[in-house]
Amino acid sequence: MPTNPAPSLTISPGGESGSSVTAAGTWQVHALAHKRTMNSIGAMLKRLKGKQIQWDLRGIDALDHIGAQLLWNAWDKARPPSLQLAPEHEEFFKRLETTGKLQLARPRPHRFKSVVALGQGILGFFEHLSGFVRLIGQVTQDMWRFVRNPIRGPWREISANIYHAGFEALGITALVGFLIGVVLSFLSAQQLRTFGGDIYLVNLLGMSVIRELGPLLAAILVAGRSGSAITAQLGVMRVTEELDAMLVMGISHGFRLILPKVIALAISMPLLVIWTDTMALIGGMVSAKVELNLSARYFIQKLPDAVPLANYMIGLGKGVVFGMLIALVSCHFGLRIKPNTESLGHGTTTSVVTAITVVILADAVFAIVFNGVGY
Repeated sequence: MPTNPAPSLTISPGGESGSSVTAAGTWQVHALAHKRTMNSIGAMLKRLKGKQIQWDLRGIDALDHIGAQLLWNAWDKARPPSLQLAPEHEEFFKRLETTGKLQLARPRPHRFKSVVALGQGILGFFEHLSGFVRLIGQVTQDMWRFVRNPIRGPWREISANIYHAGFEALGITALVGFLIGVVLSFLSAQQLRTFGGDIYLVNLLGMSVIRELGPLLAAILVAGRSGSAITAQLGVMRVTEELDAMLVMGISHGFRLILPKVIALAISMPLLVIWTDTMALIGGMVSAKVELNLSARYFIQKLPDAVPLANYMIGLGKGVVFGMLIALVSCHFGLRIKPNTESLGHGTTTSVVTAITVVILADAVFAIVFNGVGY
């Protein structure tokens, strides 16, 4: 099998200051890829760089852009005064000369760049808001259809989503709830001991956990865990064109995909709130026993008097609303994902951040609306 001759440089007698250098062989990428050859050629070109000598490239059997660029760099990116080329190789160096002389116009800085960015952000916000409102309307229609004919409802999908979003989240919510209860009880005990208010630890811990921290922690964990899963699932279905296939088959996205997730999170979130509250109170009870020597019996007996029942109902109501908001936001961004992997990652991240933000905003609304309730 014939082999191409290796690239070579021959300096005329007289050393590096001689009158000419002759190049021969194959100056292509596959020949220059050998480390020994490349090191040898590179060292010779480095020694010849900047010297006024004659170059004879007519002995080169084959040349490509890589070989031409190697020689061009040795010539300081300018054609030497004395250069002999084969006609078929002239085009490579003409192209390199033209490229070096290109003057690309720099984009002029936009005078109103910040104003344009602000306007685009506002338009994007209202676009998402209108899409979210349309999604709520679609879910309302699907819910009415489900109420009118519950026998043909998506019971299997609802059950599966309750399992994935609720049951599988018990572990992480229990761990976080218990640790938050321990930390909150420990820090509160340090301050209450200073003022001699040890017995009020139950009031502080019970009110903060049952009314605020329990629902909020559960919602944030579900938004990060189940919300991202919902967005990714719908996004993958968009990428694989499963959503288009469902439309062709006459299957409604809202009734079979979105509605089951909204109902499932509306059911499972209050249960997760109860679970998180319980674990947080147990953690606080353990910390109170260690720090203030408050018995578990006293803690349990004092809790109903310290926290009125209205706070418990507010916490459950928050769970229902937070669950529905997380499902709606996740489905909204999942359906807007474009059929490419970059959009899938960006949409999932945006969905989680938006869901957590919406949950915190809704919690603030609850705090304002029920300001005088439960005290």
